[in-house]
Amino acid sequence: MSAPRWLIDPTVIRPSGVPDNAIVRVLRVPPEEAGVRLDVFLSGALRNTSRTRAKLIAEHSAYCPQGKPRKPSERLRAEDRVVLWRPPVDDADPELELPVVYSDEQLLVLNKPPHLAVHPTARHHHATVTKILQQRYPKEHLQLVHRLDRETSGVLLVARGPAAERTFKMLFEGIVVSDVYATPGRRRTRGGTATRVAPGQRLVDKEYLAICWGSPPEGLVDLPLEPDPDNPLRVKMRIARPGEGLHAQTRLEIVARCSGYTMVRCTLLTGRQHQIRLHLAALGCPVVGDKLYGPDDRLLARAADGCPTHEALRRLEPPRHALHAECYRLQHPFTGEALVLRAPLSPDLVDFWQAVAGVAPANA
Repeated sequence: MSAPRWLIDPTVIRPSGVPDNAIVRVLRVPPEEAGVRLDVFLSGALRNTSRTRAKLIAEHSAYCPQGKPRKPSERLRAEDRVVLWRPPVDDADPELELPVVYSDEQLLVLNKPPHLAVHPTARHHHATVTKILQQRYPKEHLQLVHRLDRETSGVLLVARGPAAERTFKMLFEGIVVSDVYATPGRRRTRGGTATRVAPGQRLVDKEYLAICWGSPPEGLVDLPLEPDPDNPLRVKMRIARPGEGLHAQTRLEIVARCSGYTMVRCTLLTGRQHQIRLHLAALGCPVVGDKLYGPDDRLLARAADGCPTHEALRRLEPPRHALHAECYRLQHPFTGEALVLRAPLSPDLVDFWQAVAGVAPANA
């Protein structure tokens, strides 16, 4: 297997003051990027990095091979080398915000930021929701009730304790446990009869906000899904033929429109992998920034390599798919309380909508 294109050049000089454990990465400027500002180049070259974050990286971490600091506004030349000296890529950012939307003895609800994986992977081990929770709540047994894609922001439920984990996960699977209670001061359950609800009945209502290209119609999208065996990216799904695949339904409600874009509230009536993204793409209105179901599914592999071109980023517009878990509604299985768990739209999507529509979204 060939070495990654960004492997360190042995001729680079470590600048004074750079920590011993810093990770160095050398980025080559391709000819088509000549004349691009350094911060703009970094927002494309660094996977899923916003322009604001790229500017900070350029100010604090970007150097010439000889060790001289670079400026964010610097115009790059073809075949130039940008040297980044940064903390280990597997470290969680200690300043990373993980806002709490709701908290009680059995449940912790977070507003997950974009670009943060929920579970450790080969690329992201410490910079994940589960690892951050272990650091912040070291004495608790915390388990995710469900998942969100790394790029998706919004509501994320975390169970506090084994009994809560079992009960909330069953709730998401359409199984209600009766006669469950928590003794004050002790996280436990006693008794409980598990009953699966009738097909089509939901115990958890899930609403997402998506910004898509084009103008989809309101109403129900009822299209079955299946894995795409013809695509080399094993995570990709496709629309199945009628009567085949996995039953999938999404209800669409238009929140706002502007020239070329629509903000859509998507209510999941089923919970299939990539359901919203694929249903909108099937209508000819893919989610803005979607590397898998958008303008070119090869963009996902290029982004994973860490070297998407400026042109690729221009086609995607935002550096991540514009999908946000806005609201989850459920009855608390321990208290009986009707919970409405809502996360405000992620700031990067607020900024994007304001840029294309000229006004801030009403739900910002």
